[in-house]
Amino acid sequence: MDNNNPDKQFFDLFMIVMGSLVAITFALFLLASYISGKTQEVHILQDSYYEAEVNARIAPVSQVALDGAAIENAGEVTKIEPVATMLSGPQVYNQACVACHGSGVAGAPKTGDAAVWGSRIAQGNDTLREHAINGYQGATGYMPPKGGRTDLSDDEILAAMDYMLEQAR
Repeated sequence: MDNNNPDKQFFDLFMIVMGSLVAITFALFLLASYISGKTQEVHILQDSYYEAEVNARIAPVSQVALDGAAIENAGEVTKIEPVATMLSGPQVYNQACVACHGSGVAGAPKTGDAAVWGSRIAQGNDTLREHAINGYQGATGYMPPKGGRTDLSDDEILAAMDYMLEQAR
């Protein structure tokens, strides 16, 4: 070593310290890997509850049978039936009809106003049903088909119409 060059002395000492720190870090990493391999990982991977949970999470949601092939061990097959609940007249009225018939929007006869409903009732139930289901445009206003709720069945619309007619009598 050249004692006259302080930069060279510093660089040599710095390299020794850095090399020692890298060696210590590498040794600690190997020690930590060895210890964790003997403890944590072994216990987790061999735990039957853990294995069951992992298998349940990665299990396929369903299986497909092609060409009529039977699926072995498919388990119970559940057929989901659509819920077919028909809304009552007051329910349909409150969900769809009240927006126009509650306040008389676009010439709609207000619910409970017997004077306005009288001329419509006089046309007969067949005409009223036709207008309720298929819509109507006349001098007094506009009624869209099914009041704009084409997702409702004809029976639900007619139940709401009957409810409004009861209120007008």
